[in-house]
Amino acid sequence: MGTINVTSDITGTVCAVLATEGQVVDSDDVILLIESMKMEIPAQAPAAGIVSRIHFKEGDTISEGDIIASIDLHNTQGSVA
Repeated sequence: MGTINVTSDITGTVCAVLATEGQVVDSDDVILLIESMKMEIPAQAPAAGIVSRIHFKEGDTISEGDIIASIDLHNTQGSVA
């Protein structure tokens, strides 16, 4: 069906990566947490699919608009999370 990129809404530091490549995610599942101004902001999957790539690791600096992760929008029915 295609691929969608998850982008950052803020500038900060990746404080936790909660998804892994190959993982099935649902819409609004948290992919990673970004720390900015002493707050943890979740970066969420905009649609259900399979995480094909995580572009950052814990401790990396991330800027607004950076691609955080790529999600393949395959049919995930029957997949095991």
